[in-house]
Amino acid sequence: MLSLIIGFDPKSSTAISKCMIMGAALSTVYYNLRLRHPTLDMPIIDYDLALLIQPMLMLGISIGVTFNVLFPDWMVTILLIVIFVVTSTKAFFKGVETWKKETIMKKEAAQRQETNGSGAEADYKPLPAGPNGGAAKKEEHQVTIIENIYWKELGLLLFVWFSFLALQIIKEYYTTTCSTAYWVLNILQIPVSVGVTAYEASGLFSGRRVISSTGDEGKNFTVLQLFIYCVFGLLAGVVGGLLGLGGGFVMGPLFLELGVPPQVSSATATFAMIFSSSMSVIEYYLLKRFPVPYAAYLTLVATIAALVGQHIVRRLIILFGRASLIIFILAGTIFVSAISLGGVGISNMVYKIGNHEYMGFENLCKYGS
Repeated sequence: MLSLIIGFDPKSSTAISKCMIMGAALSTVYYNLRLRHPTLDMPIIDYDLALLIQPMLMLGISIGVTFNVLFPDWMVTILLIVIFVVTSTKAFFKGVETWKKETIMKKEAAQRQETNGSGAEADYKPLPAGPNGGAAKKEEHQVTIIENIYWKELGLLLFVWFSFLALQIIKEYYTTTCSTAYWVLNILQIPVSVGVTAYEASGLFSGRRVISSTGDEGKNFTVLQLFIYCVFGLLAGVVGGLLGLGGGFVMGPLFLELGVPPQVSSATATFAMIFSSSMSVIEYYLLKRFPVPYAAYLTLVATIAALVGQHIVRRLIILFGRASLIIFILAGTIFVSAISLGGVGISNMVYKIGNHEYMGFENLCKYGS
C-alpha cells in the first residue's frame, strides 16, 4: 500500500511497513495485556508458545533482512504476491471452518435454552481451547497487567532481544561489512536463539512445560513436532524480514492449526511481532533503508489505528458472537494487499525493463558504500 499510495520503492516500503507493524503491535499488545483466555484461566497471550517460536523468528528476521538487501525489487514483489495469496487463501478456509463450528455451537446453545424452558436468546460461548474441547467461561474478564504477565518467559524473550540488539550494534559500528568479525557476530545469533528455543522445547517434550491454550494437544509433543514448529518460526522470520511482513501473517495460520482459539492466536502472534518487528526496524535503520520523518509519522498513525481497530473488532466479536471475524479480517487484508502490490510491482517492472535498468542481485559487501 505504501508503494501504491505514497510511491515508495518496494524496499523502502518493506522497511517502513516494519515500523508501522511495530507501532500497531505495541498498541495491540498493550490492549491485550489485561485480557484473559476466552476458555481457560490464563492470559490471552500464550507465553510458552511465544517462547518456543519467537527466538527462531528473530533469527529468521536477521537472515531475511540480509536477503532484502541482496534480492532485486522484482523478486521481492513476486514473493510478496505469492505468499500473500497463499496465506490469505489458507486463512479464509480456516475462517470458514471456524464459522461452521461457531454456528453449530450457537445452535446447540439455543437448543439447550429451549430444553431448559427459557425463551431468552443463548449467550455466545467461545470455541473450546483445543480439539478435545473444554468448558467455556461465560464472561471475559480483565486483570491488572502485572498479574497477567509471565515474567520468567518474558525475561527470556527480552534476553534474546537484547542479545540480538547488542550483536547488531557491534556489527554495524565496530566491524566492516563482510569482514571476519562481521560474519562471526552474525553466527553468534544462532546459539542465542537456538539455546532459548531448545530450553523451551525440552520442557515441552518432558512435560515440565505445556502450551496450555491448545488444551490436551499442548501437553504431548514429539521431537519431530517441536522441530517442525521451530522451522516454521525460522521461515516466518525469513519471510518477514525479506518482505516486510509481520511474522503474524505466517504464525497466525500456524497457531490456528495447533488448535489455538482465534483470539489467542492473534494476541500471541502480535506479541511475538513486537520483538521481531522492532529488531527489523533497528536493522533497517542501521542500513539507512527508510526516511525517519515519514516512518515516525506513519508509525504513529498505525499505532492509533490499531488501538481503535482492536476495540472495534472486540466489540464486533461480542455483538455477533463469532471469533472467526478475526480470521476473515486478516484474510481480506492480506488479499487486498496482494492485489494492490501486484499491480504496482508489475508496473515498476515494466518501467525498468523499458528503461533498461539493472534488475539483478545486489552485492551485500558493497551495499551503501
